This record gives sequence, C-alpha cells and structure tokens, in this order.
Amino acid sequence: MIDANPTPMELALAQARLAAERGEVPVGCVLVDGETGEVLAQTGNRTEQDNDPTAHAELLAIREACEKLGSTRLPGCDLYVTLEPCAMCATAISFARIRRVYFGAYDPKMGGVEHGPAIFTQPTCHHAPEVYGGLEEQVAAELLKVFFQEKR
Repeated sequence: MIDANPTPMELALAQARLAAERGEVPVGCVLVDGETGEVLAQTGNRTEQDNDPTAHAELLAIREACEKLGSTRLPGCDLYVTLEPCAMCATAISFARIRRVYFGAYDPKMGGVEHGPAIFTQPTCHHAPEVYGGLEEQVAAELLKVFFQEKR
C-alpha cells in the first residue's frame, strides 16, 4: 500500500533511492515550509551527474527553495536529509537561516553537525538551527551500506 501522505523523511529516502539508481551516493533531501508543511524542494545528490562536487542534496534543495521563494533566507523552513550534513552543507544551512534540520544516518567520518567540525557549535556560526538526528536512521544507513558494498 502506498502512503498518500508520505512524511518529509520518507520523501527524502525516496530521493536517496533515486540518487542510487543514477549511481550517486544515496542521499536525499526535502525542504518544507515549517508552518504549512508545503514541500518547497526535494532532490538527491547529483555530484556525478552534474560533474559538480558541490551538488549535494542539501545544497540543491536550498537553491531550489530559495529560487521558489525569491529569497536568500529560509527562516521558517525545515530541512530533512537522509545523512548528517557535511561541513559544507551545514555552513549553507546556517547561511540560509533554516529553522530545523532533521537527518537520518550519522556520519562519523564526514559529518559536520554532530561530528567533525560541528559547525553549529562554532563561535563563528551565524545561525544554529534546531537539530534532530537519527530519523529513519537504520533505513538511511542501510541504503548507504548497500550502495558502497555494490561499488566494491
């Protein structure tokens, strides 16, 4: 049975699966209006497809939502992503003034929120969103595990 009203994280997981089908690291992201729940953007990684090392799902979703809203800031928006954002994405999230970040799998190696530079805790960070990790963590982690096993 297909859920007629998937959650934002379910939409992000669907985007991650599509990314994997394209040969991309399976990370998906959805940006929603935090007040209305309207989906403003949903995308998956496109670094290989676009030949762009910055084409992470989070950056693509931020760009799409900013374009849609005609703004450089997204203060009332919530970002759902299947993997802990890296330092680059965490910095963009801060610059965009995103209200909340929900992520799936933790990333001890390249994460920039709970791991590594922990961008939002730095004194130079302009804006720190509320952060909630571990949503659908096992599903998101399994997508990554299977993807990298098949690459080896």
